[in-house]
Amino acid sequence: MSGSAGRDPVYVSRMSPNPSTLTRRREFLWGCRDELPILLGVAPFGMIYGLLAIGAGLPASISQAMSAVVFAGSAQFIAAQLIREGAPAAVVVVTVFVVNLRHALYSASVAPYLKPLNRKWKAILAYLLTDEAYAVAVTRYVRDGDRTDVSPFRHWYFLGVGLTLWVSWQCSTAVGVFVGARVPESWSLDFTLPLTFIALVFPALRSGAAVASALSAGVLAVVALALPYKLGLLLAAVVGIAVGLAVEARRS
Repeated sequence: MSGSAGRDPVYVSRMSPNPSTLTRRREFLWGCRDELPILLGVAPFGMIYGLLAIGAGLPASISQAMSAVVFAGSAQFIAAQLIREGAPAAVVVVTVFVVNLRHALYSASVAPYLKPLNRKWKAILAYLLTDEAYAVAVTRYVRDGDRTDVSPFRHWYFLGVGLTLWVSWQCSTAVGVFVGARVPESWSLDFTLPLTFIALVFPALRSGAAVASALSAGVLAVVALALPYKLGLLLAAVVGIAVGLAVEARRS
């Protein structure tokens, strides 16, 4: 593959002073490499989702298809739990929508770094924009900042991050769906769910708005735990987002 920025139509204005060392393939492989440590928490997370979906009465094909189409772990968990509890379809849809609103914040965060991309690339990366992919990619982009000596192929890094996560999620979900019924309940693998999100949340708490959002959502989720249909999670997500935005608005 070429290492010349001038031959990549999605980045027409950025040139690297050393293009021979900055290639699509290298960026892609770096993204794959940097995502690998996250998979230690994602793999059991996906398997647990597969188990939960089957336990909720979803057919194996639908359970697996949800991972490919939705590709959002927390939303899939909540949807499966609500379906298992017989929640109305409207509650399932609204809850999943609100929980996934954080992806809009992720998108706004990485948009300045991916602005030169064409629509095809933006659509692909939007599909791959999940918690774990965002955490790894944005760390790289923030580190590079507006430097002029960074790679013009950083979107390939994002692609490597996202595809590595996607493949792991599909495989681990398949294990949970098709093989997971044989896993002994005594293993208690459900502890990996909170651990995964704790590992993602704490490094991101770099501002007062982020801390206020996390604390308000966490406290409210505990207080409203008894609400039916997991509405406490919906309420916590809405309040957390609102508090974070309010704190950020006061600072600006």
